Amino acid sequence: MILSVVLLSYPLAHWLDMTMQIPLVLRFSLPMSTYCHGILLVTCATLAWSTAGLFTRAIALDNWTLLLWRGVFGALAIAVVMAMGNRGHVLRQFQGLGIAGWIFVFVSGVGMVLFITALNHTSVARVSIMYATVPLVTALIAWWILREKPTRYAIAASLVSLVGVSLMMGLSEKGNWVGDLLALGMTLCLAIMMIISRTRAEVPILPAACLSALLSAALALPFSSPFNVEPEQWAMLVLFGVVNSALGLILFIIGSKKIPAIETALITALDAPLAPVWVWLLFNEVPGVFTIAGGTIVFVAVGAYLVTPSK
Repeated sequence: MILSVVLLSYPLAHWLDMTMQIPLVLRFSLPMSTYCHGILLVTCATLAWSTAGLFTRAIALDNWTLLLWRGVFGALAIAVVMAMGNRGHVLRQFQGLGIAGWIFVFVSGVGMVLFITALNHTSVARVSIMYATVPLVTALIAWWILREKPTRYAIAASLVSLVGVSLMMGLSEKGNWVGDLLALGMTLCLAIMMIISRTRAEVPILPAACLSALLSAALALPFSSPFNVEPEQWAMLVLFGVVNSALGLILFIIGSKKIPAIETALITALDAPLAPVWVWLLFNEVPGVFTIAGGTIVFVAVGAYLVTPSK
């Protein structure tokens, strides 16, 4: 598994922009449009984020401890990249965050905490279904703030994706209003992150991603058991932070600057059907009929939208 992640991460690093202070050895130019570049990066970010279920399944720790070390190792990984690209001048790069950058950091960190808290108050299915409304919520906010009117194809794809996720998770799952409200807050946070990335090109990518990961760790610390970790679990925790936090955040922030907000949200809906694929591949847990059917609907909806010429 570690080898496959390394092989995946190496070519992805070549697609990071030169303006992100990535070391010269990792820079590479691709003959593709800015739009296609954005689609590719957000898709790869979603692929990285979809491993969350895999890591939580593989590491037998409580959610708060997982979130703590995910943030710590993610922040450290990003800081190393920042140091490599700026000859060790890491702290200086945080000076250019600005108001928009700090808002992004705060919203991202709070969003992760709301996600974990929601899971402790309601079912995974209800949280996942609420998460699947992100494209629609993002479309409304983008239309209200940016006057970025979503096309009927985007709205249709978002609605079909929502149906697919609902089918996967089961509409009959019970929960409570507190958990649902927390999940709604998480959804709003993610939508706001997409809007900021889309509209504020001046926000420095790596410092924002680093502080975002660090803030989520700090907020999780009071509820976690940081040293209740077995020796054999540390390697997986490091990998969790590097892949799911660092790689996912960096690719997401860069890619979401290049495409409309609703398209960013629509692609991230692939997280739901991708998550059981990882568990199936690594733990041989065959997904149920409804999971396969719902996941197929999401894949078809997103894929059909992305290949529609007139969208």
